[in-house]
Amino acid sequence: MTIASQHADPGTMPMGHVPADLTPRERELGAIIRAYNDVTEQLKQSHELLTGQVARLREELAGKNRELQRRERLAALGELAAGVAHEIRNPLGGIRLFASLLRRDVGDRPDAVRVVDKIIQGAATLESIVTDILDYGRPPEAVPAGVRLDHLMAEVVELASPRIASGGVTVELDDALHACEVMTDKGMLQRAMLNLLLNAIDAASRSSAAGSVTIGLAEPARFPDADPAGVVLSIRDNGLGIAPSDLDKIFNPFFTTKDTGTGLGLAVVHQIVETLGGFVRVAATSADGTEFVLALPCRLPGKDHCVPIADTRDAGAFDGSVSERKESV
Repeated sequence: MTIASQHADPGTMPMGHVPADLTPRERELGAIIRAYNDVTEQLKQSHELLTGQVARLREELAGKNRELQRRERLAALGELAAGVAHEIRNPLGGIRLFASLLRRDVGDRPDAVRVVDKIIQGAATLESIVTDILDYGRPPEAVPAGVRLDHLMAEVVELASPRIASGGVTVELDDALHACEVMTDKGMLQRAMLNLLLNAIDAASRSSAAGSVTIGLAEPARFPDADPAGVVLSIRDNGLGIAPSDLDKIFNPFFTTKDTGTGLGLAVVHQIVETLGGFVRVAATSADGTEFVLALPCRLPGKDHCVPIADTRDAGAFDGSVSERKESV
């Protein structure tokens, strides 16, 4: 005769609850079932975690592949453009030479001189464009040296002073720029920052309010891919912002929304910053303005690390179009 057990199923007991009337065998079985449940739950959690990590890694890999394809396309485009520009430069030099000789021959005829001057001016403009294309297609090798950011930005603002004055824009330099110097190529960084500043001046000059541009430092912690020991320069303007549809294209060569220009300014910036081991991107944009950030490692490979420096900035002020803002570092 079979006798039904009066004991509860040990596998269904609440966690941690063991009835006193269970036999040793039932207690052992209950412990096995609970351990199995614990392992199953841990495996489930591990599977969910791994699934999330795989999805994230796939997304990162897809992004890296898209960026690699973009770089390959731009490199090919740059090589093609550089080859064409090189072929243009030779006859362009001849045009400028013969135009100069012609100007000398018609020097006694003002109307003819004005026409020849337009030819020379047009040739000079084309020469500038050709130079930009050649620089983009065949960038020079970086030559690192210690660069003080406050001095560099003072020079950049001075170079941009004609555009600052004509645009009626105020430029502020944050005193946080005094904090350190970086080992980088000064000429390349100066050109990149000048292009970004000119871009910001153009944007701010179209603002309905008084145009302003602020140059300072951003916190590297805002950008996970930035060198924690490096610096992140910030250029903010109070222009009208960038259209969302343009954000993915602004660093492409020959892309521009302006009536003038070659569309190489930001493309050159992007290329320079990659050569220097950093990145440049739009950190924020809205109808109230745009912030570009340019991140640099504190040093280039094989060079000394970033060195804090004393605040020994010259007391000389800029012209009236530029102001300095004092802040604690």
